[in-house]
Amino acid sequence: MRTSTEYRRPYRPLSVALFNRAGRAARRFGLDDALDVDRMIAAARRKTKLSDFGDEWFMEPLEVLVESINAEARLTPLGARIQHSRIVSALATRLRAERLLREHPEILDVELGRILLIAGLQRTATTTLHRLLAADPAIRALNGWEVLNPVPLAGERRGAPRRRIRQAKHAARAIGFLAPDFRTVHPLAHDAPEEDVLLLDLSFMSQAPEAAMHVPSYSRWLEGQDHTKCYAYLLTMLKILHWQRPAGAGGWVLKTPHHMEYLDVILHVLPDVCVIQTHRDPKKSVPSFCSMVAHGRGIFSDHVDPVEIGTHWLGKIRRMMERSMSVRRSADEGVFVDVSYYDLIADPLGELRRIYGAAGIDFTAEAEAAARTASERSGKNRYGRHVYAASSFGLDDETIDGYSAAYRRNYRIPDETAMSDGGSLGTRDETR
Repeated sequence: MRTSTEYRRPYRPLSVALFNRAGRAARRFGLDDALDVDRMIAAARRKTKLSDFGDEWFMEPLEVLVESINAEARLTPLGARIQHSRIVSALATRLRAERLLREHPEILDVELGRILLIAGLQRTATTTLHRLLAADPAIRALNGWEVLNPVPLAGERRGAPRRRIRQAKHAARAIGFLAPDFRTVHPLAHDAPEEDVLLLDLSFMSQAPEAAMHVPSYSRWLEGQDHTKCYAYLLTMLKILHWQRPAGAGGWVLKTPHHMEYLDVILHVLPDVCVIQTHRDPKKSVPSFCSMVAHGRGIFSDHVDPVEIGTHWLGKIRRMMERSMSVRRSADEGVFVDVSYYDLIADPLGELRRIYGAAGIDFTAEAEAAARTASERSGKNRYGRHVYAASSFGLDDETIDGYSAAYRRNYRIPDETAMSDGGSLGTRDETR
């Protein structure tokens, strides 16, 4: 199966199309399904039977996000329902976390150990590397069910997260039903390593909303904020998760491209961190990511503009490149490990051995065997073939090169379209 490139006409199962039709009719008759911060806070409190959020600094980003969604995102009725549920769930998580920390203040004294933090651009094999590292039994990663529900539910015993796992299984199946093409672009599983950007999203300060929806005013606001409190809360969430299931001798592995914008904050907030940056020719990675965004936005809205997506994300990616290079000019370079996409695809075990050495972690026989098995099971095109072109997003090679020239020079990234092997690597979608 090949993914669709009809981004302006998102796939709709019949039941979803009928739900949206009924919802639009209700809107015409005056039923308001706009998101409302006060109502969502009340819903979270009813859901948890808790009321204390602790420090409510997160209210401002929540209000900015909701205002942007209501004014700009043009959500379908189902899209509005999903976003309402997502925000209420995040608020409920914060309420449960506050109660847990009051009951177990020792959680804040947890030592996480070494943190391997993958901060490469989107679609540069960050997911491939993440899953190879997470295969090591000594290294702790976030599983899909944990990022959706990091804090035990009411009545759940520590170490027995059956309800949360069940909920995550339902969520993964729902995504497969709503957007089968999205699963092809970025396979999801409740028990697979997942991005910690969803933990940052508990503070309503992450790239996740602008990837899922058209929210330009929120995006502009976000770029002007201090993200220290957001990352401090991420650290708290990691401690809560470590308290439930500790990391081994290898510590933690985290991954999200979002981190490239805020390496200065990360180096200030996160202890004992090793930042791993993956690098690939943006002429290949940028269109691939734009396609992923387009498929994702189609879940929530009937109004998907691929050219706007290309413009927005090319600018955002240039910001990520520039900010990360700026931080690295003044930071201790011993904290960073650079990984070429091409070397990782050609020799994954060799690159892992080099990364472990740079991070000061033993690459044991057990780690090597686990990585070998994970590599063999990864399976390209498992759910179909991801098809995309820069032109669909109003982009071309010259424009992308112009935005990324300094970054390519700095990291000696080859021109993938002109590689001596005829561009064979460029035809493979090993971009996750």
